[in-house]
Amino acid sequence: MLPTELGADLIGQWVGQHLWPLFRIASFLMVIPIFGTQLVPARVRLGLALLMTIIVVPMIPPVPQIDALSADAVVITLQQILIGVGLGFALTALWQLFVIAGQMIAMQMGLGFASMVDPANGVNVAVLAQIYTITITLLFLAMNGHLVAFEVFIESFRTLPIGLEGLGQAGVWQLAHRISWMFVSAMLMALPAVTAVLIVSISFGVMTRAAPQMNIFALGFPIGLIFGLFAIWVLHANFLPHFEVYARQTFDFMRELQR
Repeated sequence: MLPTELGADLIGQWVGQHLWPLFRIASFLMVIPIFGTQLVPARVRLGLALLMTIIVVPMIPPVPQIDALSADAVVITLQQILIGVGLGFALTALWQLFVIAGQMIAMQMGLGFASMVDPANGVNVAVLAQIYTITITLLFLAMNGHLVAFEVFIESFRTLPIGLEGLGQAGVWQLAHRISWMFVSAMLMALPAVTAVLIVSISFGVMTRAAPQMNIFALGFPIGLIFGLFAIWVLHANFLPHFEVYARQTFDFMRELQR
């Protein structure tokens, strides 16, 4: 028998006050890069989510008093998961942007066959895409991007308080259109290197028409690869400005998603 002070209403209030923020925080940590990859064990993510919940709960608006076994409680739970996954997806798109750009450049310069296993996601990716992933991960941590990401995420508890209303249809459509931003930005980033390799390929095509006896595959492939590596070396000098612009756009999108 429970004491009279610990009734069902009080226990339900405690559970709702901590459980719904936990769903949002755990969903966010499950999706975002670095913390949501296979390199971080599930127990570590769960412990981090519990610790963040304990710290965040005193700073967020009061949780609505709703029965934990009602239909409204199920809707609120799904809304918290959707908000956490949506904000995490917006941050994941920043990583996938550079992965797609690296794959575009690698395919054009002939490095598409050189692939390796990505330990974070467990899939095969081009070597250049893996180099880009490591680079942006180090830049993100060095520039305290993870602290900014958590700050923007915690703001969602004020702009999108726990309740029956969440992202809504407009927020879901914004997340869907974010995929087009990811591909467009990746194409803009890879366009200089792809154009340089394309010019080399066109030049060898003209040379083949002028001298048909030339073995274009034996001569053009290594030269195209060298020009592609040179283009990557030149473009790497502007890697940090590109990352700053795309990271700023990502954080601004995460804030717009909460409105």
